[in-house]
Amino acid sequence: MLNSLLVFDIETIPDVNSCKNLLDISDDSSIEEKRDALTKYHLEITNGQNPFLRQPFHQIVVISFLLCGVTYRSSYETFTIQEIRSGGTLNSSEKDLVKGFFNYMSEKKPRLVSFNGRTFDIPVLKYRAMVYGIQAEYFHKAGDKWNSYNQKYSSDWHCDLLETLSDSGTSARMKMNEICAAFNLPGKIGVDGSQVVGLYDGGKIQEIRDYCETDVVNTYLIYLRFMHHQGRITTKSYNKSVEELLLECEKKEHLKKFKEKWEVTCGGKFYIE
Repeated sequence: MLNSLLVFDIETIPDVNSCKNLLDISDDSSIEEKRDALTKYHLEITNGQNPFLRQPFHQIVVISFLLCGVTYRSSYETFTIQEIRSGGTLNSSEKDLVKGFFNYMSEKKPRLVSFNGRTFDIPVLKYRAMVYGIQAEYFHKAGDKWNSYNQKYSSDWHCDLLETLSDSGTSARMKMNEICAAFNLPGKIGVDGSQVVGLYDGGKIQEIRDYCETDVVNTYLIYLRFMHHQGRITTKSYNKSVEELLLECEKKEHLKKFKEKWEVTCGGKFYIE
């Protein structure tokens, strides 16, 4: 039994340094030209279907997370929020962010919770760790053959809500914003992933961190609903977790705005009756 819960999300920009090894483009080309070349390459290899960069070609600029303690009683679990924050500082290098994430995992030994984390966030983190020669021994050695972070169906080790809620694609894989709308949650507030590059270019790292943290909170709220639906947490425990989160939102300005929008989307009904 893992005694902590780590809900996490990353934000990325194109890794233009890979252009010199992958594409026929000069080192003297501008960042915009290199980004355009990467996009063009990905369109070409997908027959014009998808410009989104493959996992190795993303540079991580923010890693945000929500950490909870987990206690077990009979067949039920209880979550207690310990912190909501982003890793490193505004000036942290990608290497420091990635190393910090895997070290934090090794220290806390958590159950991971993500939205599209198995397909995107974790592969990106692993590729970027290998770029810098960062070891992630605990991540790869914890658990056993059937239950570990790397086993697709080990949701008690890594619950990727995109996969879990769709039964690994048996039903439609929904966007987070769609699920938030259905559950009367705030979803995206002002910023979405398509704006991250522009914010980064403008030196607005704090805005990216704030945005990523609200995504983490949305993910946590979806997870609470899923755990309640499964009977893994009681209604009383669900409501206590929501109450804790509402108090936590008072500590940061962007989370206060999240709470304000949440009150509107749910009509002031935060709790399950």
